[in-house]
Amino acid sequence: MTKPIIGFIGLGLMGANMVENLQTRGFELVVYGRNQKAVADVIDRGNASAVGTPREVAEASDIVMLCVTTSEVVESLIYGDDGILTGIKDGAVVIDFGTSIPASTRKIGADLAEKGAGMIDAPLGRSPVHARDGLLNIMAAGDKATFDKVKPVLDQQGENVFYLGTLGAGHTTKLINNFMSMTTACVMSQAFAMADRTGIDRGLLYDIMSAGPSNSPMMAFCKNYAVDGVSDLGFSINNANKDLSYFLKLAEDMGTRAIIAEGTSNNLQAAANAGLGDGNVPEIFNYFMTLER
Repeated sequence: MTKPIIGFIGLGLMGANMVENLQTRGFELVVYGRNQKAVADVIDRGNASAVGTPREVAEASDIVMLCVTTSEVVESLIYGDDGILTGIKDGAVVIDFGTSIPASTRKIGADLAEKGAGMIDAPLGRSPVHARDGLLNIMAAGDKATFDKVKPVLDQQGENVFYLGTLGAGHTTKLINNFMSMTTACVMSQAFAMADRTGIDRGLLYDIMSAGPSNSPMMAFCKNYAVDGVSDLGFSINNANKDLSYFLKLAEDMGTRAIIAEGTSNNLQAAANAGLGDGNVPEIFNYFMTLER
């Protein structure tokens, strides 16, 4: 697979930049998506074609890449009447770059294996800008031989490509990562709101806290919004809310309870219910500023 034909489904902000990077590096693309402007942009750059169903993507591709929002969407693309499973080629590989439920990922992997195809779950870290430049963090998992088969392509997309073991471990790691980062965002945003209520300058609070062990990039994102009014973390409250619900499902599947995650999830859901879901995660500060006893 030195220069495989790559099928790509999911031309959102992250996916579109990933495709641009692959085209820059000389890969032939087959794309499917509902955003016709994004599809047209891919075609205009050349060495790419558009098809009308996920099945056609699978039929034309050596590697099928998915960058979509939820496990439900992934399952619809795999199992639909004209889905990937109906067209996947023997020896092909499906890579799910989204954040999905690990149990769903493992089921899909088993069904693909019956068709002679492989699967890698490879959720992402970093931003769309990193995606365009091939500098993502990629948390990949699956059969080692399958991973080795597609790693040369992953190396074109990520600065750091981590192999985490059996299928589902990538999504599990991403959910744990997002539990930690979204909980931090909620804690910091409420700290800034509490400072405001008690008459403490938010900027001064940041200066003090960032000089100690609480300092983190997520704290800086929260400060950028709560203090400077700049919303520069490109990850929405709705997406965070979805990921926390998946983390809680993971805990349930493991026979345990994630009490801290329940609190984070409750806050994210409340902010979404208040109409803030499309905003970036640090904008949950606005929800905390409106809380009354």
